[in-house]
Amino acid sequence: MNTKILRHRRRRRLVAIGGACMAALCAWRWGLLHAEETQSPAPQPALRREGTQLVVGPESPLRAALAVAAVAEERIDARFTLPAVVEADPARVVKVTTPAPGRIVTLDKRLGDVVKAGDVLFTIDAADLAQARADDAKARAALDLARSNLARQRTLAGADIAATRDLEQARGDYEQADSEAARTAARLAQLGARGAAPGRALAVRSPIGGRVVELAAGAGGYWNDATAALMVVADTSRVDVTANAREQDLAHIYEGQRVAVRGAGFGDVTDARVATLGWALDPDTRTLKVRLPVANRDGRLRPGMFAQADFAERPRRGIMLPLAAVVQDGFASRAFVEVAPWRFEARALHLGTQVGERIEVTAGLRAGERVVVRNGVLLND
Repeated sequence: MNTKILRHRRRRRLVAIGGACMAALCAWRWGLLHAEETQSPAPQPALRREGTQLVVGPESPLRAALAVAAVAEERIDARFTLPAVVEADPARVVKVTTPAPGRIVTLDKRLGDVVKAGDVLFTIDAADLAQARADDAKARAALDLARSNLARQRTLAGADIAATRDLEQARGDYEQADSEAARTAARLAQLGARGAAPGRALAVRSPIGGRVVELAAGAGGYWNDATAALMVVADTSRVDVTANAREQDLAHIYEGQRVAVRGAGFGDVTDARVATLGWALDPDTRTLKVRLPVANRDGRLRPGMFAQADFAERPRRGIMLPLAAVVQDGFASRAFVEVAPWRFEARALHLGTQVGERIEVTAGLRAGERVVVRNGVLLND
């Protein structure tokens, strides 16, 4: 047997032995893996769904993360804050106009001056005043003449000397003269010159006490617009704090309600009460004005100041949840209710007023039900 044949047989023997060893190694590895698979069970999911319920398994790490508590009905003392602004009371603001056109002779009060009711604000030289006084003097003279004539005719009629027609004429003349005198006197009273010294000078007086807050002219100027205010006098011993309420706030606001008002100009918190609510909402801001009168005898509150009004709602009983218990699902709010141990179902909620870190539930929960109050978002699949 030659050397080549021996080498060939030896090579074939080595290949066969190597193949057998490789097959044995693969069989051992497969058996080992199969044994591991049969010994190690498949891992359980942390959360599984069964119909509408979510089940947290015994080995689930969610059991350590979730907190469940029973809800109860309790007293709710809710408060809410609205932006506000200080305004002058419209009933305490008077726009002073000139009763007749004329030239301003003197300004007796200037911007910011304190005035009392009846104080002279300014004086104008009014030609209409001279004409009104002349008309009044003429009417009073005519009235005196008509009165004398009526007395004479009554005397003559009593002696059967005067005709009845003459007496009736005298009575008619007297009534006409009396009416004309009343008209001219009313005109003088309207001008504010009744009983004043004769002449063209017309003194305009303040109808209320307060402070001059606006001044639109100076001495020497001519004023002929009877509808425009030459001065504005405001009594700021009492001002209005006007809050702007949204539509959803109106159900919790009522007349007589106590309100705490605060702001930079108020110093300490000021107590107030709701006096009136506006009738219609502002079409631009969709808010309603709520008027809160506030005493301001020291004058520290100025119209235009910003403020905040804290309203206290009527106490009521209801269910409160921590904000962490409410899960948002799009535009809807819901909570997870435990229907059995570690079985939960999602429940849609209707929410009310928020008080600090808690919120009122108006529908969707009953007292005594257990709710996930912490990490409920982990169940939101």
